[in-house]
Amino acid sequence: MGARRLGRERSLQALYQLETDTRITPEGALDAAWTAHDDEGPRDPDADGFAKELIAGVRSHLEEIDKLIEEHSHNWRLERMQRIDRNVLRIGVFELKYLSEIPRKVTINEAVELAKTFGNEASSSFINGLLDRIAATVNKA
Repeated sequence: MGARRLGRERSLQALYQLETDTRITPEGALDAAWTAHDDEGPRDPDADGFAKELIAGVRSHLEEIDKLIEEHSHNWRLERMQRIDRNVLRIGVFELKYLSEIPRKVTINEAVELAKTFGNEASSSFINGLLDRIAATVNKA
């Protein structure tokens, strides 16, 4: 698995935990995500760095990211979305808006894969459609 994909997975797990446990720090949540996968070998420094970038970026731009998600999700309020879907979307929107070196198609495909792995059977199509609409508004090629 590539460093960025692994970083996305760990950041999703950390963001999920941060939403469920307000006492944990971002560093603690990421450490817990890595610890849960100790059997996969040592922590990849590139994946860890990318995960930290995603977590920090999502958290620092959360209000703007959530506003974009709500503006483009038809008939879905953010708080009604599955917690996994909401955090996959947050990571995807952060990448689309702030990580210009990652192509739109890669961001959306990676988000869909995260949704397939961690979400329910409807998650991937929901994520795909919503990120595609958002990408069009942030003019990401």
